[in-house]
Amino acid sequence: MKKQQKITLSLFIIYLIILTWIILFKMHLPTDIFPHTRSINLIPFSESMIVNGRIAWNEIIYNIAAFIPVGIYLGMLKENQPVMKKLLPVIGITASYEIGQYILAVGASDITDIINNTIGGAVGLLIFFLLSKLWKDKTCKILTAAAAVCTVLLAVFLSVLIMANY
Repeated sequence: MKKQQKITLSLFIIYLIILTWIILFKMHLPTDIFPHTRSINLIPFSESMIVNGRIAWNEIIYNIAAFIPVGIYLGMLKENQPVMKKLLPVIGITASYEIGQYILAVGASDITDIINNTIGGAVGLLIFFLLSKLWKDKTCKILTAAAAVCTVLLAVFLSVLIMANY
C-alpha cells in the first residue's frame, strides 16, 4: 500500500469514528446518559420523515451529506474497482449503523436512513468520478490533502461544540 493510500485510509477511519460518535452516540460523551429507545421502521419515508404532515427535508439532506465523504473515500481507496464494489461497502456501513442503533437502543433503525445514506455514498462516488476526469492522476493526492484539512477542521469544530456544552 502506498503512503498516500495509508494516509487516505487513516483519514477514512477517523471519519468513520466521528460518524459513529454522531450516529450511534448522538454526539454525547460516554459519561452522558441519554434515553434508550429502540424501534425499527421498514417502510421507506414513512413516520420518521413526516413531521406535521410534511417531509423533514433537513433529515434527508443531513443523511445524504454525512455519507458523501464515505463515497469519496471509497472512490479513492478502491479506485480501479467497479462501482458496485465501491457501493456495497457504503450499504454495509450504513446498515451496520442502523443495526448498531437497534442493538444499543440509541435511536430508531430506519430503512429510510439506509436509502439516504446510500444515496450520499453514491453522490460521493459520482463526485470522485467527475473529479478524476478533471484532475486525472492528481485526484487522489488533491482529495487526500483536502480530506486532511477537512478532518482537522471537523475535529476543531466538534471540540468547540463539546467545550461549549461542558
